[in-house]
Amino acid sequence: MPSNPPTADARREMLRRMMLARRFDERLMDLFGEGLIGGTAHAACGQEAAAIGVCAALRPGDQVTSTHRGHGHLLGLGGCPRKLMAELFGRVDGYSRGRGGSQHVAAYDIGFLGSNGITAGGLPIATGAALALHHQGTDHVVAAFLGDGATGQGAFHEALNVAAAWKLPIVYACENNLYAMGTALSQTSALDHVAERAAGFGMRGVIVDGQDVDAVYAATDEAVARARAGEGPTLLECKTYRYFGHSKGDRDRPYRTREEEHAWTARDPISLAAGRLVDEGLLDEASLDALWTETEALIDDAVAFARQSPVPAADEATIDVFAD
Repeated sequence: MPSNPPTADARREMLRRMMLARRFDERLMDLFGEGLIGGTAHAACGQEAAAIGVCAALRPGDQVTSTHRGHGHLLGLGGCPRKLMAELFGRVDGYSRGRGGSQHVAAYDIGFLGSNGITAGGLPIATGAALALHHQGTDHVVAAFLGDGATGQGAFHEALNVAAAWKLPIVYACENNLYAMGTALSQTSALDHVAERAAGFGMRGVIVDGQDVDAVYAATDEAVARARAGEGPTLLECKTYRYFGHSKGDRDRPYRTREEEHAWTARDPISLAAGRLVDEGLLDEASLDALWTETEALIDDAVAFARQSPVPAADEATIDVFAD
């Protein structure tokens, strides 16, 4: 039981945000396939419980860094679907005025320090932010999302080593979806669990069912409470799975078996959360249908907003760009 258990309304809101994240990424895949969104596209369908469960345990003033698969992280913090979609369309009403795209979105007003196209690239940023919060004497924390592939990068080890040595207020939330692009974690690590790496830094490591939003919330709530109390960082490993390939171009997924995929989709995080709320009498089937309808309408609205938003002018290309 978390020290700060969510209310019934908060649990329903977590479900709503998981649905919103799912619908957003599903539509993203369609739009990318139609050629309406450029660059590349990374969907996190199947991983919603990890994203929303972590963000729900935070409070205003806390901060988050994200990855290349971060739409759910931003929406989990209460980000605006309209502004996020406009950014992906490359329009001026987007979070980064259409110049950042999916992998370079930031929303400082809600503590979202940015997504990052570099594997493990957000971890030093998050650790620096945690150091700043520590020196400011606040009790705010940073949640740094990463994938299992990031654990093979030097930046991962450097960031966690510093955070542990200085007892920084940070939670490293690893969404372990088993594959770094098409390479299984078992091929690149002798350890069975990412959280086992925490011991090498003298840091607390926790493994949680990443398909269960309540379990993710509880584990994050405990890790955040420790960080606020000055007890240092936690490496939280959320065991989860992505339904799509690594990116839009990874369609066939030859590195995975269909049996494995079916086993994970049978434990869909949204279905698990919705079923639990219905069983507990906190939601009925009509309300569940209404939530799906509401989130679908929000995504329709976001796409319409993005389509009518202007394209950035050429003379805006260097605004907010810093160079030596």
